[in-house]
Amino acid sequence: MKAIVLGAGGYTGMLLVRILARHPRVESVVAAARSVAGRPIGEVDPGMSADATARVEPVVRDIAAALREPADVVFSALPHQASAEVVEPAIGRSCVIDLSADFRFRDEALYRRAYDAPRPIASVQDRAVYGLSEWYRAAIRSADVIGNPGCFPSAALLGALPVVRTGRCTGTIVINALSGITGAGKRARVGNLYAERTENMNAYLPGRSHRHAPELVEQLESEDLLFVPHLVPAKQGELATITIPCRDPESAVRAIEERYRDEPFVDVRPGPVQTRYVRGTNMARLGWHIEEGYVIVFAAIDNLWKGAAGQAVQNMNIRFGFDERAGLVREAEL
Repeated sequence: MKAIVLGAGGYTGMLLVRILARHPRVESVVAAARSVAGRPIGEVDPGMSADATARVEPVVRDIAAALREPADVVFSALPHQASAEVVEPAIGRSCVIDLSADFRFRDEALYRRAYDAPRPIASVQDRAVYGLSEWYRAAIRSADVIGNPGCFPSAALLGALPVVRTGRCTGTIVINALSGITGAGKRARVGNLYAERTENMNAYLPGRSHRHAPELVEQLESEDLLFVPHLVPAKQGELATITIPCRDPESAVRAIEERYRDEPFVDVRPGPVQTRYVRGTNMARLGWHIEEGYVIVFAAIDNLWKGAAGQAVQNMNIRFGFDERAGLVREAEL
């Protein structure tokens, strides 16, 4: 099986190449990027060992040149509103797994609210499947285009959907979510400098002003939510605290536990959870706490794994009928 990774110079693209390089069903990986095209893969990612790079083309390719070649799957880790146009030549020829927001939305108005533009490639949008693996597995199995969820929505939706979809929610859902700095990507910004981020935590773009809010609205099928993201001084990791008013909190907890009982990448247990137990893994760890009239759900993921590259490979495994766990890590380092 041959895989192409577009945007291989960014954090998510680099991790995709690493995962695919060790995947038991992938024979060949082509890394492609604009910023680092023509450079040796070992120079772009010095952390990759020699045996890991054995199945990766030795030089990072130009994106247009890489897409002229046939491949079974194309991963695009390119920016929102640019990814779809670049990857369009591969649609219908390869399975496309897009990690931008370009294929995440069914609702045109919600996409416009988030990105102030129409959804790209309108003719393809109805064929795209939202890639929240545990909830859209059946559709992913036959999808030509998979829109990988955002990192914040991946954590928040895994925690909230079992309660919402069973009709137990009775009011406004409040989602407070914390993210490591890699969630902002690899672009140079003053706000991401070490001197700005260390010993500093802040909320930003609260409520409907954050681009992930419409994505949450669409998947939860409700405008009745408050989403507040926070940036914390950590390299990677994501923690969401989801407060859900419900008529029967005990049954809501049972719904969460039953929904994920057999899922290989979701673990549910009482009490709060910690990001260190998911660091470097594709696991989502969910915890819960009951107050009268409320269930509080805690969700921890690694934003680069379950929130991006890991879930994309999980979707590839589902799409091609592989063992869903193939190539993915479940145990965090001590």
